[in-house]
Amino acid sequence: MMQRDRASAGLGMVVEVNEPGRAVVSMPIRDDMLNGFDITHGGFVFAVADTAFAIACNDSDVLTVSAGADVNFLATSSTGDTLTAVATMKSTAGRSGICDVEITNQRGEIVAEFRGRSRRSNLPVPDPAPTTTD
Repeated sequence: MMQRDRASAGLGMVVEVNEPGRAVVSMPIRDDMLNGFDITHGGFVFAVADTAFAIACNDSDVLTVSAGADVNFLATSSTGDTLTAVATMKSTAGRSGICDVEITNQRGEIVAEFRGRSRRSNLPVPDPAPTTTD
């Protein structure tokens, strides 16, 4: 999935851990990610959490997507900070799942908490994007 994820790559996200039911993704905060108050726009905080969530719940050969998510913002971040999202699958029942994501800064302070609801489809996970070599 991440080989095709141009949005996460464009935001500078790095997958630190990718294991069944758990993922860790980091993202440095740039000037162009700030809102009018010079703090990280909430959409970018949500984005790093959503990427970690997607990795954690796609731990099989079946395509799993988001059915919904909630986020609680607890602290601010700004340029020069690095956000780290740690996603852990909490529950799966049938085709549905719950995943909690904690987003911290480089000092280990909690910036936000995210809860995602996943839904397994009947579709296989697409093959990775072909790589090109020169």
